[in-house]
Amino acid sequence: MVDEWIVLYRGEKMEIHKDDDQYNRLKLEKSPYLIQHARNPVGWYPWSDEAFLTAQRKNIPIFLSIGYSTCHWCHVMAHECFEDEEIADDMNRAFISIKVDREERPDIDSTYMTVCQMMTGSGGWPLSIIMTPEKKPFFAATYIPKESSFGRIGMRELIPMIERLWREEPGRIERITEEVEKALQKYSLTHKGEANVDEDLLEKAFKVLSSSFDEEKGGFSGAPKFPTPSHLLFLMRYWKRKGEVRALEMVEKTLSSMRHGGIYDQLGFGFHRYSTDAEWLVPHFEKMLYDQAFLMLAYSEAYQITAREEYRRTALEILRYVERSLTAPEGGFFSAEDADSEGEEGRFYLWTHSEIETVLDQEEIAICQKIFGIEPDGNFVDEVHRMKNGRNILYLRIPFDEYARSMRRTEGEVSKTLDRILTKLYSARDERIHPHLDDKVLTDWNGLMVAALARAAQIFGESAFLSAAERACAFLLQKMRGKGGELLHRYREGESAITGFLSDYTFLIWGLLELYEATFDEQYLETAFQLNEHLFNHFWDKENGGYFMTSHDGEKVLIRTKELYDGALPSGNSVALLNLLRMHFLTGRQELRERADELIEAFASQVARDPAAYTSFLCSVDFNIGPGAQIVIVGERGREDSEEMLRALRRSYLPNKVLIFKSIHGDQVLLQRIIPFIKEHKPVDGKATCYICSNFSCAQPTTNSIRMLETLKEIGI
Repeated sequence: MVDEWIVLYRGEKMEIHKDDDQYNRLKLEKSPYLIQHARNPVGWYPWSDEAFLTAQRKNIPIFLSIGYSTCHWCHVMAHECFEDEEIADDMNRAFISIKVDREERPDIDSTYMTVCQMMTGSGGWPLSIIMTPEKKPFFAATYIPKESSFGRIGMRELIPMIERLWREEPGRIERITEEVEKALQKYSLTHKGEANVDEDLLEKAFKVLSSSFDEEKGGFSGAPKFPTPSHLLFLMRYWKRKGEVRALEMVEKTLSSMRHGGIYDQLGFGFHRYSTDAEWLVPHFEKMLYDQAFLMLAYSEAYQITAREEYRRTALEILRYVERSLTAPEGGFFSAEDADSEGEEGRFYLWTHSEIETVLDQEEIAICQKIFGIEPDGNFVDEVHRMKNGRNILYLRIPFDEYARSMRRTEGEVSKTLDRILTKLYSARDERIHPHLDDKVLTDWNGLMVAALARAAQIFGESAFLSAAERACAFLLQKMRGKGGELLHRYREGESAITGFLSDYTFLIWGLLELYEATFDEQYLETAFQLNEHLFNHFWDKENGGYFMTSHDGEKVLIRTKELYDGALPSGNSVALLNLLRMHFLTGRQELRERADELIEAFASQVARDPAAYTSFLCSVDFNIGPGAQIVIVGERGREDSEEMLRALRRSYLPNKVLIFKSIHGDQVLLQRIIPFIKEHKPVDGKATCYICSNFSCAQPTTNSIRMLETLKEIGI
């Protein structure tokens, strides 16, 4: 440990001494992840000019460690290496060490994760990069143990190897960095392609997903198995377009299997990050806000199609979890809950049989064994040791209705008994030490949750969804905008900071568009268009089309990337495309249509090579192919004829439409400024009236809800 540092950071002088509780420079940070490392003996720097200038002055390389606060293997590497005095001394001698929270700085993470994948063929977190003081990488890895094992080099051997390489073979390092830089430049370029982005591409993606589908358990891979809600949303649209029954069967099998599995928290609700096995039984226990949002959207849309109560109940339970565990007092949503507690992954969620016996009576235990798969010797297989550890994870071995039939009891009786059991277990679990909560608020993840909540509010007619969405949106618009109207990325402990990224804009615009259709408050539309204009002016690639991840006046980290891959989150460009199309349909503004076409052209060749990797983008393409509909209802909110039309539309699965409501009372100046043509729409015979336009033609206006739905069906919506 360095005896003393004097740091000038954020404009304030910070003196850190050995007797200052062993804090390093991360003490002043807001990121929960960085703060977790503030007492490491490693002399961590945050990403800052000071770190790179110090490395240049000392002529030593940078050790860059990227992770996030709820990352299990980040914790493991920290305990093994960064909390070890001997390893820390070696790192302090050999490197300037920098810690980055990938959730705070996705631009840094994206760039160096690309490097890692290029150099090693894989990626993940913790991400470990060794680079020159000019930010040029020459070594990449993920988790690095303390000692070399199983073919993976350890920190004890790596550090002297890098020291020797830096001292004796600078030419070799230069060659590596040049090769990496050339590869990155090639990767960052998008070339306008001639590939057709049409129905054939949708069919190709469907066939790929169909061939990889797990017929027994759902999902699209073996172990580990991820929820991939973007696939499910795409498949529902494909079912709608083609009438392909298998597409919907894949969605339903996956949604039910996940809801019944250990990946779903049967007591506290909400989904864990992914399943470590192919059965959805053994999860990686962290819970992310974006998973809750994206899966809420999938279950809500599936309910719209099928009216299955299980899907509605799951969406409501996700909301209960988010309200209880991830909602900030100010109205925004926290980022995540950790997998670990008491130094052990999953400890909070697992039960020994004896623990259950202390909470439930014998009859209740028997029901638990029958329904939730509880076993005396445990049902949980530890991921590391590949063996049972005597603990149980609750999962639905058999559905409630099936159990009721087998016991010759009504579903109501079983539900009442189960509620009593779950309440007892939840109360007992709540007394345990809870996993760490990452309490930073991110604009993009919050925007995604606002969109999901607002969509669910429309589908279910539940005010709780809408209240949560509006409260979070109000927080974002009040706290996460700079003086020039630009977005900021992260909020914590009263501080809003970090220039917004592409996804901050696109996800929040998405949320605003959904909130407009849920409330018909024109202010949401106006703000969405303002943000979209800022996005175009500061992020659009005027040469090749598409949006960069970072703004033109933001920090450049080696390259400016354009993200398209749809993983746990949809890419910013995928969401941007759908936003552009919806705003074009809302207003008829041709420049929005042209920008959408340019965005598609920019990524056409990339998507055509592997369409199943871009299923959120394909959801937007599905809207673009059409037919899409512009639906305008003219009437009075609260009056039965207007509300009946809205209920009929919201009950129907109509993913490729926009909905506008013009009130016959009140000031319509703002709505008419945003949507000029709305001025000509008037009620017929004093009744709520629906106008439907599609493919450059408009149907006869109707005052009848049934006729409205028939018209939509006739034009293929």
